[in-house]
Amino acid sequence: MTTFDIHAAMAILRAEMPRFPKPLIDGMGEEEANNPFRILIATILSLRTKDTMTAVVAPRLFAVADSPEKMLALSEEEIAELIYPVGFYRNKARTIRAICRRLIEEHGGKVPADLDALLALPGVGRKTANLVLTAGFDLPGICVDTHVHRICNRWGYVQTRTPEETEMKLREILPFEYWKEINGLLVTLGQNICHPTSPRCSACPLAHLCARVGVERSR
Repeated sequence: MTTFDIHAAMAILRAEMPRFPKPLIDGMGEEEANNPFRILIATILSLRTKDTMTAVVAPRLFAVADSPEKMLALSEEEIAELIYPVGFYRNKARTIRAICRRLIEEHGGKVPADLDALLALPGVGRKTANLVLTAGFDLPGICVDTHVHRICNRWGYVQTRTPEETEMKLREILPFEYWKEINGLLVTLGQNICHPTSPRCSACPLAHLCARVGVERSR
């Protein structure tokens, strides 16, 4: 049984994280209400790519194609050119067309608001599927990326080896009220303070709660 005070931690994060820029997809979730297609495609673009780059490339792509039908009207090469230089841009162009084809053939051109249906789409993993649910549909989900996985283990709140294990454990122990927001808060914390190596523990508002599991060097 964990002794980490998740209620205190979330209260502090809610108060402290707004001073930092929001993660890209969280910001899009507020600006693109009821547009899960853009959330889905932007999330695919953001994989292994910095938010600053995705923030430039996603609007450029959506200015040309903002629906599955319009996206399929573009060739793989045209999409690749529009999304360059995001990481793995050629593979992502192929994945985007495959997703759009599946959405049209199986879902009437709409993004499904269902975890299993999202996971059945080409190139969509649990992180992406959960983020589409939370940011695109305002539905419950726990999106676990490297930041959430690292920080929850660093806190001592979970003891897991992979992001998927972390998601499953959080589904067991994380109070439901925090499901949708934990990703945005911990991504912000991870990008600005709780870095993978040499975290800024001296500047962290959660330092008094954190077990610092695995932290060998900090600032």
